[in-house]
Amino acid sequence: MVTKYGYDVFFTITAVCILLVVVALVLIEPKIPKYGLIGLSVLFFGFTLNFFRDPERVTPAGDHLIVSPADGKVIQVKQVEEKEFFGSSAMLISIFMSPLNVHVNRNPISGVVKHARYVKGEYFAAFEEKASEKNEQMIIGMEGKEGKVLFKQIAGFVARRIVCTLQVGDSVKAGDRFGMIKFGSRVDLFLPTSAEVRVKVGDVTVAGETVLAEFR
Repeated sequence: MVTKYGYDVFFTITAVCILLVVVALVLIEPKIPKYGLIGLSVLFFGFTLNFFRDPERVTPAGDHLIVSPADGKVIQVKQVEEKEFFGSSAMLISIFMSPLNVHVNRNPISGVVKHARYVKGEYFAAFEEKASEKNEQMIIGMEGKEGKVLFKQIAGFVARRIVCTLQVGDSVKAGDRFGMIKFGSRVDLFLPTSAEVRVKVGDVTVAGETVLAEFR
């Protein structure tokens, strides 16, 4: 199914593709440009449908589990200083989302949203280390029964639209959808240093299903 967070873009692009196919069939006589335009329209529609897909996921049970908020590949696992929500050292897990990944984001834990801040920033490539501090991003802090996490939806070089429905005070469930980042991006997840990390650089993650770490 198509995610509700992408209805505006998806239906706009679908309408444009249909219009181009009609133009090709009605107004263009030479076969090469006619079928070329139809082929490009179909490919573009297929890419858009693939990008905005929103498959169902089965989230493992357990308040001690921290599941991935994003589909993608782990590009960083390291200890850092996190001053905004933890006010101390924290473990950072960075997940890079390519344009081919599912881009719907999901809650990493069950709990209550304690912190939310939007930052209007730059658009460096999402895999660059400075993107975590410099790029446009939405920052969310959650606290559950076993501990707390902070995560950032970070816009990339291509991505220019962050969608986040979470607000301070919201009660959330691990694995539930809360938004997306359109057209390639990154999610940074900060955990207590006491958490047991279960992924490494290069691992592929599935939002709402892959266990990234466990609270101790």
